[in-house]
Amino acid sequence: MFPDREGRAYVLRRVMRRAIRHGHRLGIDEPFLHRCALKVVEEMGSIYPDLEERRSLIAEITQQEEERFRRTLKRGLDLLSENKEWGKDASGARLLPGKVAFVLYDTFGFPLDLQDVIGEEQGFRVDHDGFEKEMELARERSAGSKVGEAAVGAVYHALAGEIGKTVFTGYTTEKDSGTVRAFVRGGARADSLRAGDEGEIIVDRTPFYGESGGQVGDRGVITAGAARFVVTDTHKPVDGFWVHRGHVEAGEFKVGATVDLEVDHAARSATRRNHSATHLLHWALRQVVGPTAMQKGSLVGPDRLRFDYSGSKPLTDDEITRIEELVNDAVLENTAITTNEMAMDAAKASGAIGIFEEKYGDTVRVLTIGPSKELCGGTHAFRTGDIGSFRVLTESGLAAGVRRIEAATGKQVLAHQFKVERELREVATLLKAQPGTVADKAARAVERQKELEREVEALKKKLVSGGAGGDLTQDAKDVGGVRVLGKTVDLGDAKALRELADGLRDKMAPAVILLGSKAKDGKALLVCSVSKELTKRFQAGAIIRDAAAIVGGGGGGRPDFAQAGGSDPSKLDEAVNRVYSLVTPA
Repeated sequence: MFPDREGRAYVLRRVMRRAIRHGHRLGIDEPFLHRCALKVVEEMGSIYPDLEERRSLIAEITQQEEERFRRTLKRGLDLLSENKEWGKDASGARLLPGKVAFVLYDTFGFPLDLQDVIGEEQGFRVDHDGFEKEMELARERSAGSKVGEAAVGAVYHALAGEIGKTVFTGYTTEKDSGTVRAFVRGGARADSLRAGDEGEIIVDRTPFYGESGGQVGDRGVITAGAARFVVTDTHKPVDGFWVHRGHVEAGEFKVGATVDLEVDHAARSATRRNHSATHLLHWALRQVVGPTAMQKGSLVGPDRLRFDYSGSKPLTDDEITRIEELVNDAVLENTAITTNEMAMDAAKASGAIGIFEEKYGDTVRVLTIGPSKELCGGTHAFRTGDIGSFRVLTESGLAAGVRRIEAATGKQVLAHQFKVERELREVATLLKAQPGTVADKAARAVERQKELEREVEALKKKLVSGGAGGDLTQDAKDVGGVRVLGKTVDLGDAKALRELADGLRDKMAPAVILLGSKAKDGKALLVCSVSKELTKRFQAGAIIRDAAAIVGGGGGGRPDFAQAGGSDPSKLDEAVNRVYSLVTPA
């Protein structure tokens, strides 16, 4: 379990954050909690072997959680110190309004209990009643859809209680016959479905897999003579109760009719390949990264494979290559994929792995796919060779301690390869290069572009500093022996703007320089440079904060130099002119 936003994981996060806060109050300025966690591993590892197995992951997640919370804590303390909205309670003590407390909680992730703790330290109280009112308003804003979902859910529960469980035959066949037991249309029970209607059909038995365990629901067709219902999705709103969602293409369906059900073979086959490949991917990850790479979730369908796992570091290129090699080696072995049903205890004893927090029955299905053995209720290929081939497409961070892999199998790998090769040929054509020399030519082109950009910035700097017919020093004002200059210039690069400000400061010393420019990303950019001998009178950080507020931003820096950004470049002239009112005679 990782610290998170809900349930037990949130309790863990609150406990950790309280400890971090106490450490912060004691003057511990660097992350420390991960060292405490490792001490627990050291002391308890012999009793709980999983702790030793996950030693590095525990340390990484704990340190990341602390680093994030320290940023949150600093931001929260800054917001509290800057807050201008205060009330008073019945005793006359300072009261943090519920609206402000809710913004701190909802927008900045600052827990209410931590606001209380800080309030005790700083002599204010949090308006809990006002906070709860804001929380209730937020719930009401998001409750509309949930009310509808609850009503629809009641329909399924009622039908499941009346009809009973659906017989699922999809492990052994993609075609079957059954009897229509009920219809749902627009979230309510219906007597029939006619041509043009969108709705859902419930049949007493079905080969269609209902979405669960990360596998999407099957699609296909249901027919009764000339009547035809196109199934676009199959789901299980109640455990053991299958519902086919789609539309009537022709004819009419009535309760009690005998129907033929046929799963889309191509889509099912592609889904099976992806699902079996997911198991091999999980196995390969554990070989390459280690046993800490545990499954956190997955999604498999006919056109994609997505796998979430516990990890805090991106996979290296070499690791991804090794994972692909391991999976493809298992595919080439072309071993039979076997399924065994057994008791949960026996499954665990056999070495099968799974997300044991999931709800399983007393008897579970254990899938052996090459070197992989996992609990799974989904549909799978018949042999590992059916997967065809495997390729990792992307690997990225998803949340704290959770990473995501997206991959392809079978013809999807070929499609990806064709796309990459086509793009490579297009790039080669643009660079006038042979495919084998594209990387080298691209590197040279990028370096040449950087050189040109540097030349352009240098020319701009020379132009605005007076080297090409203009002299910015002529616009400076003398304020009690201090040369003061506020100017907007055409330099989109922060480094070039900084160098220009420092150059003008040295040229006109003693001086205070405030320059503004529109950055390459379209935002406002400000820099302030102050001669060192003036920093006791004029602080660059204070000047930049004042000016930055005009362009809707903020910033800071040293007493002799500071920079800032803002969202409104249209007010740059007003912002730089602010320096003339901030620098006054001694």
